Amino acid sequence: MILLLIFAFIAGFVTILSPCILPVLPIVLSGTVSGDKKRPLGIVAGFIGSFTFFTLFLSLIVRATGIPADTLRTVSVVVVFSFGLSLLIPKFQVLLEQLFSRLSGVVSIGREQTGFIGGIVIGISLGLVWTPCVGPILASVISLALTGSVTAQAFFITLAFSMGTAIPMLGITYGGRELLSKTPWLTKNTGRIQKVFGILMIVTAIGIQFNVDRTFQAFILETFPQYGVGLTRFEENSVIQNALKNLQPKSSQESIQIESGKPMSDVIEENIGTAPELIAGGKWFNSEPFTLRELRGNVVLIDFWTYTCINCIRTLPYLKDWYEKYKDNGLVIIGVHTPEFEFEKDAENVEKAIKDFGLTYPIMQDNNYATWKAYKNRYWPAKYLIDSKGKIRYTHFGEGEYQKTEEMIQKLLKERGEDVSNNYSQRPDETPRQRISPETYLGAARMEYYYPLGHIANGTQKLFTSSSSIPLNTFTLGGNWEITDEYAMAGKDAILEYHFTAEKVFLVMRPPNENIQGEVKVYIDGKSVDQTNSGSDVENGEIIIDSDRLYELINLQGANGEHILRLEFQTEGISLFAFTFG
Repeated sequence: MILLLIFAFIAGFVTILSPCILPVLPIVLSGTVSGDKKRPLGIVAGFIGSFTFFTLFLSLIVRATGIPADTLRTVSVVVVFSFGLSLLIPKFQVLLEQLFSRLSGVVSIGREQTGFIGGIVIGISLGLVWTPCVGPILASVISLALTGSVTAQAFFITLAFSMGTAIPMLGITYGGRELLSKTPWLTKNTGRIQKVFGILMIVTAIGIQFNVDRTFQAFILETFPQYGVGLTRFEENSVIQNALKNLQPKSSQESIQIESGKPMSDVIEENIGTAPELIAGGKWFNSEPFTLRELRGNVVLIDFWTYTCINCIRTLPYLKDWYEKYKDNGLVIIGVHTPEFEFEKDAENVEKAIKDFGLTYPIMQDNNYATWKAYKNRYWPAKYLIDSKGKIRYTHFGEGEYQKTEEMIQKLLKERGEDVSNNYSQRPDETPRQRISPETYLGAARMEYYYPLGHIANGTQKLFTSSSSIPLNTFTLGGNWEITDEYAMAGKDAILEYHFTAEKVFLVMRPPNENIQGEVKVYIDGKSVDQTNSGSDVENGEIIIDSDRLYELINLQGANGEHILRLEFQTEGISLFAFTFG
């Protein structure tokens, strides 16, 4: 924990050198020419509190109040605009000072503190409108916040990051004040300098409102591609990565092992916990609803999955085999469909996927993540094997280890008195063994591989200019795109390029609406895909988007390697959610 706090503070400190700070510098520098000497302290205090609070709780606030995040952002933009106007128009500045004087009276502090209060208001606005270039540490905290898992550790790490960023800000503002007071020419022209900063703040506010700040960052990085490179690289060492894993919420049951494929029989018997009950959050398929208590005496395999997850899809043939092979011996398989994307909550979509995959065992929807949270689960797919007494005896997260899982199924069935053979499924294990590109989200909430900025802000709607050369495991956009928290929506003739390494490329997509199909052209290394490299959903170099699902774009038929994927969108309104690779 202490190590993460130190590194989070350093990460925040070096952020002042990143291109992400450039769009909000006028707001920071305004503290050098406005208010009294305590205004910089107010800006910093407001920023630390605001950034920490909104980073951790913005998603919860939006869900609880129904107020869109963009509305809160707009309020902050108005505040920044107003302060800029106050620097430009003396009468408006007097009105603001009177407002803060009244506020000072309400909270029983001296009139000399009005500059401090004004600084706090600016700082709060800065903390809400600023989107930092995040490294692994803050990214992990943000991912916790998105799922509502805010811990004391996450709070102190975010606080350390914001304090690290705030200290250079404080140095800049006080350094500017010192320079202003000791330079005669600057002292004589303080009024003019205030007006210049007023104009800059107004322009900044307007730019942030219309997402020009993101365009400006893109321009800077395209013009100076090495600017800011490596600032967060120190966070990627193995010690920090291991510490970040411990941030994730772990099961309250000591019996559930995080190490993939580790059998529960390795745990002392007294420490093995009873499996949590199923908590349905939607429809049941292939069965009437039931409880684990009603299944006591059977061996139960719970499989957390979602129908667009390629890792889940690759495990389904084994689940089907085990169900057919052992259902008459007392094995019950329950698929817990916990959606990753909003459209996966639709019962019709799930039912169609179940039919397409040929699944016949019971499946329940977990749209509210109630069962997921009861098991403190963290993975798609995840398997929990429960013995006839209702105890969890084995877990496996991800793909692979199929024989080991089947061994445990046979062992638990034999414990309940069943006569089962020791033969195992001969189905080949298709778990990728070579280095492949990471799962890549196109929505703002989890985007991290966009080049050159890493991510794009939610609500961005603009004409993108694609980069001519992109690093491995990154993507670039061209043409008109709209970015939301969950997906990126392509305009007509928009393009996307991804520099990947894999044998197969998959992409979760949704058509413009239920009545309009989408059409996308697929290229690899500058040439239209053909029979030697196209995925199963591609025909004659094109793919038709007819439903919300996972599409196979590329299949290099065993030839894993680095390539450039290019997608050209012939239809407006196609939504892209996430790339996966195999």
